[in-house]
Amino acid sequence: MKQRRDSSSLITWIFFLSLIGGAIFIYTSSMFNRNAPEVKVDKDGYWNLKDPLHVNIKDQSGIVEYSVTLNVDNQDYVIANEKLMKKENNVSMDVTPPKQLFRLRSDKAKITITARDASKWNFFRGNVTKQEVNLVIDSKRPVVTDLTNSYAIEKGGSALVIFKASDEHLKSVKISTNFGKDFYAQPFVKPGYYIALIAWPITQPNFRATIVAEDMAGNKAEDYVRLYLVDRQYKVSNMEVKDAFLDGKIAQLGDEFPETAGVSDKLEKFKLINETVRAKNEDLIHKITSKVDQKKMIIDFSIKPMYPLVNGAPVASYADHRIYSYNGKVVSEAYHMGLDLASVHQADILTQNPGHVVFASYNGLYGNDPIIDHGLGLYTLYGHCSSLNIAVGDEVKPGQILGKTGMTGYAMGDHLHFGVLVQGVEVRPEEWMDTRWMKLNIEDVIKDGKSIIEKQ
Repeated sequence: MKQRRDSSSLITWIFFLSLIGGAIFIYTSSMFNRNAPEVKVDKDGYWNLKDPLHVNIKDQSGIVEYSVTLNVDNQDYVIANEKLMKKENNVSMDVTPPKQLFRLRSDKAKITITARDASKWNFFRGNVTKQEVNLVIDSKRPVVTDLTNSYAIEKGGSALVIFKASDEHLKSVKISTNFGKDFYAQPFVKPGYYIALIAWPITQPNFRATIVAEDMAGNKAEDYVRLYLVDRQYKVSNMEVKDAFLDGKIAQLGDEFPETAGVSDKLEKFKLINETVRAKNEDLIHKITSKVDQKKMIIDFSIKPMYPLVNGAPVASYADHRIYSYNGKVVSEAYHMGLDLASVHQADILTQNPGHVVFASYNGLYGNDPIIDHGLGLYTLYGHCSSLNIAVGDEVKPGQILGKTGMTGYAMGDHLHFGVLVQGVEVRPEEWMDTRWMKLNIEDVIKDGKSIIEKQ
């Protein structure tokens, strides 16, 4: 009897352990995956009926069945209903509207995606996902009108544009160019109207600007900005690199940068500093000065001509294309993207316009290099300072002393490198120092734009 009881207990334990083992197997095996399929629809709640809706279904067990149904005005349209012969881990499709949908006037729709995977979970029936996405149907393009702008733009210069853009579901407005740079606009005076500064980089042989408005459904409208183009020519300087320069300033700078660590060849060191380090420093400048508050309403934009250095005389030109040679062979080149001014050693640097300090630190070749945001994507830069009187976050006032001139960074003598940038693009400082240019291209355009808006 005892042996029979022992045998019965052993069988019970084996059965119990088998149940536990089976449960663990079911719980951990990929065959019994409990995760339902993932469904994604690429539209953010809007559909223009022209661009297909991209649907993606993923599951690690594999999709075996799915359906896509579109409901408009309580009418169902079956877009897809597939039972797959072979399970798929990833199913993608483009959903196009049925022809009947174009005749309907409804502005709402609902798309329902159902998918079942190959898992043995749920008593071998698999996991099922049912996802519903509500859509606003919008096939109308925004309305865009260029109201007024500067008459002309010079290569290396700036222009102002004021335009109107309206749409019930407006998503974004910008001014696109033929060279891939987008300039972003800010609301102007009242909703539906926008203002933006744009710029023609000196490295681009041609310039074309187009206002682009896009709504949430992906509908776009464009209007060409009519500008008279002035192909301004800039100085080209052929400069001979001397050994004294390589053994002096370049050797000194070479100790500062990781890019030149361990480089003994002085020409290679010069090329790295003049090109690689310069590009790194300018990338930082461009990143800082590319920002514009696209939500802030602009009521007015009053800028006075900029004279950062009292009695400052130009000692180097903006956009000077410098070609460097050593023993008659070209070894490097660079563009000088500011206006160099000099007066006396450690002269006071002033600002004539209010602004917000967004950078006030050392920046490689530019030395101590404060940058001020004046609004509307307009920034000023002050390179090679010997000392600074401002810090990031400060609000500066007209007439305030920012710091003193010097020769920090890549400077051979005490001077100020004065730069002006529009949304990350260096432009001619001389324009923003010219009272007549500013009246014609900034003040008059704003006045004209306000007048047009008031009449609408």
